[in-house]
Amino acid sequence: MKIRIATYNIHKGVTAIGNRPRIHALKLGISSLSADIVFLQEVQGRHDFFALRHAAKWPQQSQHEFLASDVQHSAYGMNAVYDHGHHGNALLSNFPIVSSHNHDVSDHQFESRGILHCIVRIQERDVHCYVVHLGLFAGSRLRQIEALIQAVTHTTESDSPIIIAGDFNDWTNALSTSLRKKLGVTEVFDEVLPSRSFGSYLRRLSGRGPRKSPARTFPAAMPVLKLDRIYVRGLKIEHAQVLHGASWARLSDHAPLVADLAM
Repeated sequence: MKIRIATYNIHKGVTAIGNRPRIHALKLGISSLSADIVFLQEVQGRHDFFALRHAAKWPQQSQHEFLASDVQHSAYGMNAVYDHGHHGNALLSNFPIVSSHNHDVSDHQFESRGILHCIVRIQERDVHCYVVHLGLFAGSRLRQIEALIQAVTHTTESDSPIIIAGDFNDWTNALSTSLRKKLGVTEVFDEVLPSRSFGSYLRRLSGRGPRKSPARTFPAAMPVLKLDRIYVRGLKIEHAQVLHGASWARLSDHAPLVADLAM
């Protein structure tokens, strides 16, 4: 069976400059991905200030409920709470979400972070999905990635199919090796986008193979930094791509990743 997944940091449904609402355009953009499962970060569960300021353009529902199509299931993990609302991670799925649990991995008082774990049932098989948004500081990310590894280890069997996706804020690519070794996962760009550089040629010639490197996703208009990832285990990666350019830059500061997988 083929499934398409996507991960997208939607910047709370507003523009990076001016806080202009983009939530309706985001819904159209996410729908255009034709994804069966969508991993979302920076999703507003509630924002009283934006709702009052942009009453005609702000949905009455929580953003994860608004962004889900009529046939989709959704789950939300609240991370950051403030006087006028809260935001966190969310999962949209064409398949039933059997259960959801939010793991608090906040490392200090200045950043509230969580890992949303959902079990999605696909043709009698449970697929464990983890929506991730890690911190801005390297030390925090190292501790949070260990918390992620612990969460996956304690909530799945060794042969369970898993998908871990989201905004890792890991522009130096310091976390992938640990995830591969400890969880047996593959990042969707490990094999589908081989480099044609001379350095990669020398690596293949020496038998080491191409250097594993995730895709560039930030800023969306012209991506430079490698912040967003999709890791899988127990699923075959058939294709992966980054969607960027002017039209996507109008929706969020991150570009979405899309991957086609086979069960």
